[in-house]
Amino acid sequence: MQSSRLSRRRAVQIGAAATALPLVHIRTTGAAGKLNVGFWDHWVPNGTGAMRKQVMAWADKNKVEVTADFITSQGNKLLLTAAAEAQAKVGHDFIPFFQWDVIAYADSLEPVDDVIKYLSSKYGAYDPVIEYLASKQGHWMAVPGTDPTANLSCCARISMLKNFAGIDVQAMYPAHPADPALAAGWTYDTFLKAAEACHKAGYPFGMGLGQTGDSINNTGAIFNAFGAELVNAAGEITVESDNVRQVMEYGQKLVKYFPSDTVSYDDASNNRALISGKSALIYNPQSAWAVAKRDAPDIARDCWTFPCPTGPNGRYIPFVYVFYGIWKFAKNKSAAKELAQYLMEREQVEARAIASEGFNLPPQVSMSDFKIWEDVEPPKGTVYNYPIRPWHNSKPSLAAYPAPPDIAVQIFNRAIIPSMWARLHDGQSIPQVIAWAKDELHGFIR
Repeated sequence: MQSSRLSRRRAVQIGAAATALPLVHIRTTGAAGKLNVGFWDHWVPNGTGAMRKQVMAWADKNKVEVTADFITSQGNKLLLTAAAEAQAKVGHDFIPFFQWDVIAYADSLEPVDDVIKYLSSKYGAYDPVIEYLASKQGHWMAVPGTDPTANLSCCARISMLKNFAGIDVQAMYPAHPADPALAAGWTYDTFLKAAEACHKAGYPFGMGLGQTGDSINNTGAIFNAFGAELVNAAGEITVESDNVRQVMEYGQKLVKYFPSDTVSYDDASNNRALISGKSALIYNPQSAWAVAKRDAPDIARDCWTFPCPTGPNGRYIPFVYVFYGIWKFAKNKSAAKELAQYLMEREQVEARAIASEGFNLPPQVSMSDFKIWEDVEPPKGTVYNYPIRPWHNSKPSLAAYPAPPDIAVQIFNRAIIPSMWARLHDGQSIPQVIAWAKDELHGFIR
């Protein structure tokens, strides 16, 4: 999954440039106020159209004049827009925020506890990771959204895992409700053996140890599966723990089977590896499969998406979240809340999931039963196990969680977790790497 990271300080420094961004406008005229909203411009052709249609329907029904801007994530335009608006205290009534951005801008956002109370009472509680990212001092500061909430679970070549590693991924994770015992053997020990077998066959797992989002999220999920916290929830440095040493010992074995350029991976590298037919498995949203469907259909027909392996601490799936935040300076806060609530009702969420061919994931597990994931092909059911299903026994993963957010975001932005394994890949010893990480963490806490 391609993503970009930009510090809040840097965004503010160049935020003025965002005022000149080219935006796509739609307008519905009414008589009950005005609303100015921003959305992510979806990479799936029908994704933006589905959101536009829903906003227009809501505007017509509620007689609100709406201006909706669909902003590309390329060139950090969404980040720049948020930075510019927070600085100028003028702009959209609400816009999307990604991952750590709600925490960064929490003091400038309007609490949405009433919207969350309604949605959670109707569709179930949100995962603690979502609450961690979207709340401050007991108040929800943004509404968990869908466009483009996604996870980075396994996407593998069916034939390669079967022929080289003796693993039948469709038997472990069929395209229907299944007995969890079928996947009991899908552990990180099995993953290590499969990585070795596929590497020897010339099709290594496309796992990166670079400095960008995919490498951070993917290695972070493995650390979480081993219970390897670098800093605990109390803000104490725990990098010298037995769990961290265990995941480092595991990593010392695993990184030998990663691609030769693993340390220089960016967020497009794993996509290219799968689509070109050079990799047996990657951790990625179904976007890589979707591009293969268009550009390399024979490869797409041989792909299957399924959860990451389980470790000593459980099975963790790396997630990337979007939130809809309403500025304190918004001119129409009540309408903004009503629109955000409407967009996150099941009917609207499902329609957008269908339009995105199943790419959009709902933030509540109760909505993981949309038929779209069963229907997507080829092969039919290929992304059925893309959303977390109750029988997966999986949990969402956020790299650096549960460290206090002000520390966790630095661990994330500095790519400490993949850098630890990258140093192992380059030949450093485990004590050397842990000492380096400890020194870095002290710098974040001082």
